[in-house]
Amino acid sequence: MKIDYEAVIQGGGMVGLALALTLARAGLPVAVLEAHTPRRWRREDPVDQRVSAISVASERYLGRLGAWADIRRARACPFHGIHAWDGEGGGAIHFDAHRYGEPHLGHIVENRLIQTTLWQHLSRHDNVRLMVPGSVEGWDAEPEGLRVRLNDGGECTTRLLVGADGARSRLRELAGIGHSVRPYGQHGVVGTVWPEHHHGGIARQRFLPTGPLALLPLADGSCSIVWSCPEAQATELLELPEARFREQLTQASEAVLGPINACGPRAAFPLRRSHARRYIDRRLALVGDAAHTIHPLAGQGVNLGFMDAATLAEEMLAAHERGRDPGGQAVLQRFQRRRLGANHLMQTGMDAFHWLFANDLPPLVVLRSLGLSLTDRLAPAKSLFMARAMGLSGELPALARPHPQTG
Repeated sequence: MKIDYEAVIQGGGMVGLALALTLARAGLPVAVLEAHTPRRWRREDPVDQRVSAISVASERYLGRLGAWADIRRARACPFHGIHAWDGEGGGAIHFDAHRYGEPHLGHIVENRLIQTTLWQHLSRHDNVRLMVPGSVEGWDAEPEGLRVRLNDGGECTTRLLVGADGARSRLRELAGIGHSVRPYGQHGVVGTVWPEHHHGGIARQRFLPTGPLALLPLADGSCSIVWSCPEAQATELLELPEARFREQLTQASEAVLGPINACGPRAAFPLRRSHARRYIDRRLALVGDAAHTIHPLAGQGVNLGFMDAATLAEEMLAAHERGRDPGGQAVLQRFQRRRLGANHLMQTGMDAFHWLFANDLPPLVVLRSLGLSLTDRLAPAKSLFMARAMGLSGELPALARPHPQTG
């Protein structure tokens, strides 16, 4: 059986493209199937509504792919501090990068900028085939790989099929992999706003009984908001005239940056937790949202996906270098063992955090506010939390670890 590709990746989002670029840079033939070519990012375009908080670990990974410098130069905003407070009980916690010897805690970046940068880098490789529009219709097992049927009636062969096709993954469904879904009962209202005062490179989040409100710093001094709230409230916020919306946002944020003077278009999306019962099947792996989704309150969603991609690539390339099958079961089992438990642990922690702060029972209000204020005074606890969130500790794939010379 002649193998066309070492990996066929369904999904050209941030995580799927990062995985493809990792393999392509190592010389492996790769195919990426995507419904649409990403809309080109241009500096003169307004800031997209969907942004991500990119951790230091993810920055390292994207840097090793040669993409981070382009992203940073385009329109990435570093944040060196986090200020979170309880809108009901008054407790608060602050994080400052300089206390950890770091220049920043992460960057706020538009999703489309990351996607188009990775796409551009990938398109420069001769060992990559970008199929647009393209999708997998099914596959048949062969002794040394899979024979994949494509939507255009064609077919190809591969060692490994990867589902990077989002929370409603078609590949996960075709493989018969079950997944649990639990709605949070909230929608995330997103948009760009211009407060009276500059954000100063600090990400801010107020915890409300209806859900957290985040104000994330952007490069031009504006903020990207993620306002988690019940669906009915989200619908109301979308329908409000701009002036009234700005008033409500100013009130909800306790005018932490002064009045909101202007806002861009608004949108909303449902918030759900989902987790695949397993990440692998015979010659198939799931990464990113196809494997798991999480509440956005800690901004860890795409970072978990990037760690999936880096880990799967690491296991595949290690097998390839040893002359072994990069799509074999041993490779997939090691990938699942490294990522499934870590992702589930993060989901569980965020769920507990969400439950605690989305509850207005007086005893819990007192408890969580005391907890925030106490943690703020406990330097070791704060350091442990931030080291994990930034990717400075824990089991990380090699591509996301610090350079040996820089520590």
